[in-house]
Amino acid sequence: MRLIGIVLAIACAAGGAFAQTAPTPTQAPKPAPAAKPVPAAKPAPKPAAAKPAPAAKPARAAKPVAAGKPAAAKPAPAAAGNTALTAAERMAIQSDLVWTGDYNGLITPEMGERAVAAVKAFQKRWGSRETGVLAAAERQKLAQEAKPKQEAAGWRLVDDERTGVWLGLPTKLVPQAAAAGGGSRWRSPKGEIQIDTFRIATSGTTLAGVFERLKKEPANRKTEYSVLRGDNAVLSGLQGLKKFYVRIQIKDAEVRGVTILYDQALEGIMDPVTVAMSSAFVAFPSGAITGLLPPGPPPRRKIDYGSGVAVTKAGHILTDRRITDACRSITVATPNAMLGNAELIATDKASGLALIRVYGAGDMKTVRLGETAPASATLLGVADPQIQDGGRAVTSVTAQLGGVDAGARTVEPMPVPGFAGAAAFDAETRLVGLVGIKQTDISVPPRAVLVPASIIRAFLYTHSVAPDAPSDGLDDAKAAVVRVICVRR
Repeated sequence: MRLIGIVLAIACAAGGAFAQTAPTPTQAPKPAPAAKPVPAAKPAPKPAAAKPAPAAKPARAAKPVAAGKPAAAKPAPAAAGNTALTAAERMAIQSDLVWTGDYNGLITPEMGERAVAAVKAFQKRWGSRETGVLAAAERQKLAQEAKPKQEAAGWRLVDDERTGVWLGLPTKLVPQAAAAGGGSRWRSPKGEIQIDTFRIATSGTTLAGVFERLKKEPANRKTEYSVLRGDNAVLSGLQGLKKFYVRIQIKDAEVRGVTILYDQALEGIMDPVTVAMSSAFVAFPSGAITGLLPPGPPPRRKIDYGSGVAVTKAGHILTDRRITDACRSITVATPNAMLGNAELIATDKASGLALIRVYGAGDMKTVRLGETAPASATLLGVADPQIQDGGRAVTSVTAQLGGVDAGARTVEPMPVPGFAGAAAFDAETRLVGLVGIKQTDISVPPRAVLVPASIIRAFLYTHSVAPDAPSDGLDDAKAAVVRVICVRR
């Protein structure tokens, strides 16, 4: 329940604890006892005038107030010192403080009382003067303490374009991104961890209504803790055999939220990550919110699987350039055999094509190049081993081809992992394109495009590769499709 208490404090109790520790009005009046010199006033003729001097001790008694005031007075210099920082720098400090365990509040462009108190807590741990403002050396210490934990998780703050929320993601733990309903989904390769963003903006939407619904849906959800306060709410508990945490917020009849779901066996890793994600979650970011880390492509898998299609009997194979990027070795396999290592011959960044060659593969089946792709096509590819229990069978799916996007046709629905580099065929089993997967940032779900046959022809011609006389029929086309394995470690 410790995590729940921390998260609840994050979501719903911004600063209440500090109000309790503020000096109460009864502390300042303590000088009143000093007024007891009034009895001494009985000997009025005596230097009673001198006695009021001790009564002047109220000024001294004021010192405890001054001593108590550091809590109220010090925020002024702390606020001034932190104001000199940029919004991104202040948010970066708060993010680091979350990871070091010193801060359990929201990450915002401003340094509030709780954030200043967290800075002081960090300074106290390091034996520094508790000013609430980090000196350069202290800022470096904070970053050094937080960085290993952030790097282990692949921590990155992103803007989710599908819902508009701003959130922190452990990208190394959830490298697979995809669209999911009206939001986005990030998951681990085996599904132990899943993070979903969502938005609900139907007529009559209320926070209380969504809150009560999320307590019970899906059916296997058992909510163990929940609280609704103001415009936001949090829930946590068990969903099947996994732990779940949901945070939602409403604005103008629109609810936005995030669901974090993970195996109970991973709570040692995911509990602190969940706290960091809750701190970094901003449902309705304003213009002041800026990313703490620059946007960039998602982390590459150390072992990546894609598809390819043979265009010559001598072993020339076309595939998606993304699969061959930064590989230490590339291996080609058919459903029945490992063909061996392949050489990277050429890549083209503009089209996203890559040409590899495997030697000694024998007389490979090849494909016929077609012309313009129709409105729909048959995709042949080799799905990721995790999808087919370690197998490497060639499977087919029907895809709809949309408008042109940067010279390539869009592919719907999004193919399964492993279909990067899959071949697209028309009704006469002619190759009309190659599937490429594009993703420029972890916050944006990947999209699939079809590189057309005309660009494939130009790419092969540029690199002096002439497609061989092809085989015919769907079975031969399947025989020309192979798995491409990239090893990066």
